[in-house]
Amino acid sequence: MAEADEHYFTADPTVPFKRAVVETEVWGRTMRLQSGSGVFAQGRLDVGTAVLFRETPPPASTVRTVLDLGCGYGVLACALALAVPGARVTAVDVNERALLLTRENAAALGVADRVVAATPDGVERDDPAATYDEIWSNPPIRIGKAALHDLLLTWLPRLAPGGRAVMVVGKNLGADSLQRWLGEQGWPTERLASAKGFRVLETRRLP
Repeated sequence: MAEADEHYFTADPTVPFKRAVVETEVWGRTMRLQSGSGVFAQGRLDVGTAVLFRETPPPASTVRTVLDLGCGYGVLACALALAVPGARVTAVDVNERALLLTRENAAALGVADRVVAATPDGVERDDPAATYDEIWSNPPIRIGKAALHDLLLTWLPRLAPGGRAVMVVGKNLGADSLQRWLGEQGWPTERLASAKGFRVLETRRLP
């Protein structure tokens, strides 16, 4: 694991905080964001998230609440807010440095009024009954299978009836077994796309 990523799923990274600009085009919009050391994918748009953007259209304009699970420096959360002007996006991460960058990037892109960045405990404290029309995520696979399963079974039940989760997972990191496991847990999951060694999965909450 690269130095920039080695502490990205800890609450308070100890590596010195060095910022790096990331400029990318997402769904027809150019985005300029600040990333940082101790946060996932410093200085770049990681391949998995790039696949997710390229292979998946943005949510429908009728979507009103979206969760970015494991937001990092906020590229997904900001892209979702820009693509769906009527949507409110909750960006969740355990990493305080990631949340700081997400808030700064949302402000720079003019969507700070619709992007809320918080820890899982913060969401539970401020809005324990919150539900979401959609969940988007490049989930933190490297936290381990058991922790990942706990994470998904914590947040998927927050989908509104008929809602969906869209996730990108590396094939070599267990995407296909994760798809089967989700189905076994009562969360029907289909593969939307496969590219560059990644699967884009769609999990539905039954009405």
